Amino acid sequence: MVGVYASGERMREYGTVRQADYKGRGDKARFYRDFVLEELLPYLHRQFRISGHRAETAYAGFSLGGLSALDIAWAYPQIFGVAGVFSGSLWWRWTPVDPHDPDADRIMHDIVATSVQWDVRQRFWFQCGTLDEEDDRNGNGVIDSIDDTLDLIRVLKTKGVGDAQIRYLEMEGGRHEPMTWGAAMPDFLRWVFRRG
Repeated sequence: MVGVYASGERMREYGTVRQADYKGRGDKARFYRDFVLEELLPYLHRQFRISGHRAETAYAGFSLGGLSALDIAWAYPQIFGVAGVFSGSLWWRWTPVDPHDPDADRIMHDIVATSVQWDVRQRFWFQCGTLDEEDDRNGNGVIDSIDDTLDLIRVLKTKGVGDAQIRYLEMEGGRHEPMTWGAAMPDFLRWVFRRG
């Protein structure tokens, strides 16, 4: 397992490569992607005995890091067989919230929905805590982070990703913090590296 340090510019470096959000955050996401693919992975392969098999290569992150991990893994399924998203910032959008359509314009949902090529063998692990936040922009009684995650799972399923390829862990009382993510990590690792 390798951890990547989050710099002080993480709001600019994390996000979706296709586009920054409506506030311009994520404008350096392509540079972060290039670092992961062109510098970090080659370095790891030179320094360690890594199989390089996509099924044994997972990319995961917390919060905005989870959004970035999903964005990069989705775009490079030949490298990453699994994406892990802990309390992912799946609210990332290209316009401010419209009260008449509060769930519109979420960038990652649109990326998945409009992709013309994807790999249905790729696997996706998602985690949310019931206390991740308090916002409920559409007033349905479900916090946004859970809504955004469940909506993205539905989009993945419309692309043909099967139930066996998706794991969703909702943690009662889980918060948007490292303690919750640490408690979820064993579930992620067992699911990613399961045998048989």
